[in-house]
Amino acid sequence: MTAFIPPIDNAEATVAQRLRLSSTGKTPFSVEFLPPRDSAAEARLWRTVRTFERLDPAFVSVTYGAGGSTREHTARIAGEIAQGTTLLPVAHLTAVGHSVADLRAVIGAHAEGGVRNILALRGDPPGDPLGDWHKHPDGLEYAEELVHLVDECGDFHVGVAAFPEGHHRAGGLAEDTENLVRKLRAGADYSITQMFFIADDYLRLRDRVSAADPEQGAKPIIPGIMPIISVRSVARMAELSGAVIPAAMLADLQRAAGTGPSEDVDAVRAVGVEIASLLCERLIREGVPALHFCTLNQATATCEILDNLNLASRR
Repeated sequence: MTAFIPPIDNAEATVAQRLRLSSTGKTPFSVEFLPPRDSAAEARLWRTVRTFERLDPAFVSVTYGAGGSTREHTARIAGEIAQGTTLLPVAHLTAVGHSVADLRAVIGAHAEGGVRNILALRGDPPGDPLGDWHKHPDGLEYAEELVHLVDECGDFHVGVAAFPEGHHRAGGLAEDTENLVRKLRAGADYSITQMFFIADDYLRLRDRVSAADPEQGAKPIIPGIMPIISVRSVARMAELSGAVIPAAMLADLQRAAGTGPSEDVDAVRAVGVEIASLLCERLIREGVPALHFCTLNQATATCEILDNLNLASRR
């Protein structure tokens, strides 16, 4: 008999609670949405939101454009998800390009919208994500400072980013690990990783954090999974993030894409779904706390992966 688990009010729920209270016995999953830039993209986003609402994810996240370029859209979409769906939204927030006063205003907008879960990120420079990072004159230098600021602003629950292959601005894996540990010590409850394609990179990150600080290592490190639906787009994302696409994997994707002027999108998605499914199967065997899918506001590939893993709990 399945134990009764009382419902949690979205206004009070936390990511950590949702991960602990999965009633299915299966690995929980979550999904990431992008703020829409026009009415057609907004319609597509809400179709995707409603699709995933039926599949009962632990939470959903809404990203924040470089330099705060989608700040109003992020706050609005996260608030509408909080108030108009059964989903638990997590709003991304970046320090880049913002004064402390700006950040307090954004945090306040989230509170007014009923959003109490925030993913605190330093963020990439607008225009050139790989360019030099410059602190706003009245802003913050590090993500751990943003964690403290969110905590000061009210009853929020905070997550941070993690980098299985190391952040490109860090001076090596040891420094990158210490940066993550500091963010967790600052009060973050969990972390979500940048996309990666080699399971051992995630597992080594988990081991490094546990070795550096067992208390922080006990906090969930949620692997970020990118279902590949375009060779060109994933290659660009890998370039910007520093993620390594194994040569054999890339060759399989390129064969599926074909040699014509446009990619064979169905063939690429099929290979991408297989790649992600195999990666997730390994991660599940290794006891990950959840799987976080970067959907790019499209449901098909992620739904196919969830079906392969038998993780969707349809309402």
